[in-house]
Amino acid sequence: MRQAVILAGGRGTRLQARLNGRPKPLVDIDGVPLLRRQVEALHAHGVDDVVVLVNHAADQIEAFFAEHAAGAAGTFPRVTLIDDGAPRGTAGALLHAFDHLAERFLVVYGDTLFDVDVARLWHSHCGAGADATLFLHPNDHPFDSDLVEIDDDGVVLAMHRPPHDPGACLPNLVNAALYVMERAAVAFWRDRPAPSDIARDLFPAMLARGAKLRGYVSFEYIKDIGTPKRLDQAVAALRGGTIARSRLSHPQKAVFVDRDGTINQPAGYLARAEGFELISGAAEAVRRLNGAEYRVVVTTNQPVIARGEATVAELRRIHGRMQTLLGQDGAFLDRIYYCPHHPDGGFPGEIAALKRACTCRKPEPGLIDQAVADLNIDLAASWVIGDSTADIAMARRRGVRAILVKTGEGGRDGKYDAPADFVVADLAEAANLILDRWPALLAAAQPMAAQCGSGDVVLIGGLARSGKSSLASALACLLRARGLKAILVSLDHWIRSEADREPGLLGRYDLPAAERAVAALAAGRSVLCPAYDALNRTSRPGRHALAAEPGSVIIVEGCPALLSAPLVAMAARKIYVACPEEVRMRRFADAYQRRGADAEAIEALYRVREDDEHPLIRAGAGVADQQVML
Repeated sequence: MRQAVILAGGRGTRLQARLNGRPKPLVDIDGVPLLRRQVEALHAHGVDDVVVLVNHAADQIEAFFAEHAAGAAGTFPRVTLIDDGAPRGTAGALLHAFDHLAERFLVVYGDTLFDVDVARLWHSHCGAGADATLFLHPNDHPFDSDLVEIDDDGVVLAMHRPPHDPGACLPNLVNAALYVMERAAVAFWRDRPAPSDIARDLFPAMLARGAKLRGYVSFEYIKDIGTPKRLDQAVAALRGGTIARSRLSHPQKAVFVDRDGTINQPAGYLARAEGFELISGAAEAVRRLNGAEYRVVVTTNQPVIARGEATVAELRRIHGRMQTLLGQDGAFLDRIYYCPHHPDGGFPGEIAALKRACTCRKPEPGLIDQAVADLNIDLAASWVIGDSTADIAMARRRGVRAILVKTGEGGRDGKYDAPADFVVADLAEAANLILDRWPALLAAAQPMAAQCGSGDVVLIGGLARSGKSSLASALACLLRARGLKAILVSLDHWIRSEADREPGLLGRYDLPAAERAVAALAAGRSVLCPAYDALNRTSRPGRHALAAEPGSVIIVEGCPALLSAPLVAMAARKIYVACPEEVRMRRFADAYQRRGADAEAIEALYRVREDDEHPLIRAGAGVADQQVML
């Protein structure tokens, strides 16, 4: 049997305006008393026996059970009410009922609304051999919350009550007041004077005695409703479906985010927490993704462990600082996964056992696989954001949409031939793409995808920074979802090195070479493409492999896409993309600012483009089958 103990003796002083004389556990939650929601949720997950500890307005709770249990055959477990006689605090009330406790029991607070797979929590506790297991989750205000430190195996190392030391590097793992406990492990507390608190008094005392406390980390919904504001938020989450979508049984959409160079400023092989600094806009980006119900999961290679340059304890401090800084801006991470391995030897202080090839070091997809297993991630609805080709290659190996940011490595590591679906300035722009631009891109691309067939060549042209590559990527994603093989070809691969250019737009591209490559792809043959480095303004031959097969849809995007007679002759679909001029000019300026150009140089370059490039590209719109405004 599984037993749950509900601590239902509170007065609910802060909630008096909503109670209408009822005790807090009977507060109305969208037409249903909270206590009923709790008991039915427990019973649904295999709880057979419920002990309710009452004090204030105990007669009303007794009357509630007498009424509801009679009319709820099969939905209520066995219920026992115990009046603890006087306010004793949570630990005091629990131990006052010691003789009624099973050998193992679940503790629920009477002011929490939850939708948690308590059977999974229960089994996790049993499998770990713990004396107590604490349900932990991140939140958007860790600075005023009870925080719990755990090691990589989930064992509780320390507990921290607010206010926290401003310089502390603490994880955003909040005690949610839902526990599985062993009766024998708490027996020593029976004779302690009341009142006493489980989190503040009992758990620290258990740790001091050497008890094994364990953290169970989950994003499942559990919130206290102890104030009118929190009550309203809980009802809104219930009505809006947020609570149902937070179930572990519901597939979750996720954003897998690299750490160094994506969230934080690159600092070589970061080995000390004091060197961790967020990239501007990173916290806001994570907060926006949190609000959109994406699970934000950090996946990071940390060879500093294998190399002996940082301990696991110091890595926890680094990640604690990351979570602290994000939490200061109301942002949180749902999970952090890291690879501690490094395949190469020869470093002073290296750890031999970790010097090996593994399946978790990016670009291997082991960290994604672990997240999928732990969090029930729907990869088709998910994204990867990173600054290196290893991040993009990892995404490719699991079929996840990939965004390359220009911070950190900015893809210049060149270790893997793995083109990203999208390239953006930083994490903030990546979040903007996912949350704002992607829905519009899908809406624009869906009619095009419906008209594309096996073996088609699709041309997408338009002015620089108008959204051509983004639309092409959205189209490719939709076609792949239909089971078609879509090959994305950027004509920017064939931009010539600065020293080899001829005048004008067409003089900047080696269009004949691009035309031969597209013809080969359309015939089902694979090709090697050059790569253009915009920072150094140089072309490097044979850097990208594009593998085609008969029936592949070839999507060609670039400024001169509609200006090439051979490409136009091959194309089944020809699309011209435009966007508001002020938006395009801002993107143009941002791109050249990142390359180090000042405002005067950017304005001069734009005027040159207006003279020698823009009229030619706009004229190319005349051959398009369709014009799209993004």
